[in-house]
Amino acid sequence: MNTAKISRRAFGKLAGAVIATFSLAPFSAFAQAGPDLPADLRANRRLDGWIRIDVEGTVTIFTGKVELGQGILTALSQIAADELDVDFARVRMISADTAHSPNEGYTFGSQSVEQGGEALRTAAANARAVLLAAASRQFNVPQSDLRVENGVILLADGRRTTYANIVRKDRDLLAREVTTGVTPKRPSEYKLVGKSVPRIDLSAKFTGGAAFVQDMHLPNMLFGRVVRPPRRGAELVSVNEASVRQLPGVVTVVRNGNFLGVVAEREEQAISARRALMEATQWSTDYVTLPDVNHLQQALPRWRSEDTVVSDAGQDSPASDSAMQLEATYSRPYLSHASIGPSCSVALLKDGHMTVWSHTQGAFPLRGNLATVLEMPASAVDVVHVPGSGCYGHNGADDAALDAALLAREVAGRPVKLQWMRDDEFAWAPISPAMVMRVKAALSKDGRISNWNYDVWSNSHAMRPGQPGGVNLLAAWHLAKPFQPSPPPRIPQPYGNGDRNAVPVYDLPRRRVTNHLLLDAPIRTSSLRTLGAYGNVFAIESFMDELALATQADPVAFRLAHLSDPRAMAVVREAANRSGWHPGAKGDGQLGRGFAYSRYKTFQAYTAVVVDVHVDRSTGVVSVTKVTAAIDVGRVINPDGVKNQIEGGIVQALSWALKERVMFSHTEITTRSWQNYPILNFDEVPPIDVVLLDRPDEASLGAGECSLGPTVAALANAVANASGARLRDLPFVPATVLDRLV
Repeated sequence: MNTAKISRRAFGKLAGAVIATFSLAPFSAFAQAGPDLPADLRANRRLDGWIRIDVEGTVTIFTGKVELGQGILTALSQIAADELDVDFARVRMISADTAHSPNEGYTFGSQSVEQGGEALRTAAANARAVLLAAASRQFNVPQSDLRVENGVILLADGRRTTYANIVRKDRDLLAREVTTGVTPKRPSEYKLVGKSVPRIDLSAKFTGGAAFVQDMHLPNMLFGRVVRPPRRGAELVSVNEASVRQLPGVVTVVRNGNFLGVVAEREEQAISARRALMEATQWSTDYVTLPDVNHLQQALPRWRSEDTVVSDAGQDSPASDSAMQLEATYSRPYLSHASIGPSCSVALLKDGHMTVWSHTQGAFPLRGNLATVLEMPASAVDVVHVPGSGCYGHNGADDAALDAALLAREVAGRPVKLQWMRDDEFAWAPISPAMVMRVKAALSKDGRISNWNYDVWSNSHAMRPGQPGGVNLLAAWHLAKPFQPSPPPRIPQPYGNGDRNAVPVYDLPRRRVTNHLLLDAPIRTSSLRTLGAYGNVFAIESFMDELALATQADPVAFRLAHLSDPRAMAVVREAANRSGWHPGAKGDGQLGRGFAYSRYKTFQAYTAVVVDVHVDRSTGVVSVTKVTAAIDVGRVINPDGVKNQIEGGIVQALSWALKERVMFSHTEITTRSWQNYPILNFDEVPPIDVVLLDRPDEASLGAGECSLGPTVAALANAVANASGARLRDLPFVPATVLDRLV
């Protein structure tokens, strides 16, 4: 089983194996897809737009989802191979290529298996039914007399045929729309789903092969670099292009308004030319005033905001007598993606057609914005996804794609590889917004929560390309005829934006949750893994521990008392049992443990986490000694793949919580290297024990983001348990811990 890397010419030969031509647009000659099809199928109804089988029996799967290191291509291959009854090794994937793949929008929100997987499952079941119907006609027997093993259709009397033979006789067989009424297999019939099939994307990563877009090399390729303004708001006054054009290997210097770049024959020449270009430019002294990152709790609630009550229950009923009221405010800082490899893209303009290779999470939305900026029809632009070395949301990948395209436009016929420098990545890629969360609650005499009031302040976490009303690409704002960014989208619950997971998952008779979407955006913010859920779960679950302490209740028992969902309660109990949780256990001043629970987006994966810590009271250093997590993602496609995602989420959450924050002066980002934006080291990663509560008869739920919020909350609760210090402002750097130690 492998991921296909094929040329346009080779792809044409593949297409001819099954159908002469195809379009992803539905056409009326075939049956209409019903409303009960998965959403991705309703938008892309052509069966041969998802699955093709050639005369050698190779099954090619097309998906609009992309591999971000989450193992999605392996999971989708398992789903398809099981439904089609073919050998896993005969399946190959073509992922997020706008010329060939179904448009499934973005790969985000832990929805690839939920949405893309269900769409592919249904498409594969349709394909199998079509192939069996053809075999039934060929042998003049009912379909019930047929069975399939590894792509071979067998009859009881010994006759047989293969998928390859069937499509050899009718290469247009799958040229139809997916229909309703075809039932996928029962979970008990799966052979691959539920098994830890080895990941198909890891070999090149382990061996130093061409795993990432940063490794790409095309014949006759040029190399590019861009020069950004020294600060936001600065305008390009002058540039001595001639002094740079004469440097060795320089092919051209590109200037368009405040966009400035250089193209050279070799990468080191492009880097040297960029350095010279920086010295040859003069910028205005204009700047945009940036926020005070040291006083976020006070600053953010004072900004202009659009206020929306996103959850309101029980407000018309009389309030019960409360025995106690508590209030607390929490904050999380601005965060960088901190991708190991800086953003990169390759672009080629040839015969009036622009092809861009990018580690974008949304090939089709990016194509739309590129076409707009380049003033080309969308049909003349294609985006091909290639994995990047670190991608956790809306980083600089899309921006680098436009940079590469703008440079490639000036050297038509030769591909240009454009890579950002580390300084560019930290200073100019979108960052995750800071957040302030304020929560008030009343406790009844029996120790239950009788009233809950929650407010969250945050800029938009969703400013990706493809939003209506503007272009969300950095270079587009710097051109001589600049484009404007789109307005922040309004994303309703339960998906949410900064208010994702702001609605508590507990049984609370009276609650009000208000989202304050901040309208002033002095710094560029967008999506980072979990959006607002990381901050909201941190606040809610920290406060749940504070409430439990106020009522002298065990944190696990207190949560169970406010839950009625059996699956939620099972996850909470499993994490407690697995970790050896002792109700009422107190820390010794240095060692402690904390608990947290959440359900991602309130309708996706269930996660409970226990964190064990050591707090060094002399230095303020918090060390995590063990993490235990219990997860319910419904039907597990690949257990090892799910554990990979949970473990990765835990590690990243610990890094955010213990180390990471973007810092500003009043004019620019100052954390622009690994020295002042550290991430968790390998020797700081604790042992992680993940237990999966597999539910094969339930729908699959995404696992990519569910562990981060509970991890940081459990960490905060563990520090409080160990030391008595309640930390409400992330990150928990030593100076902050020392200041709070009691």
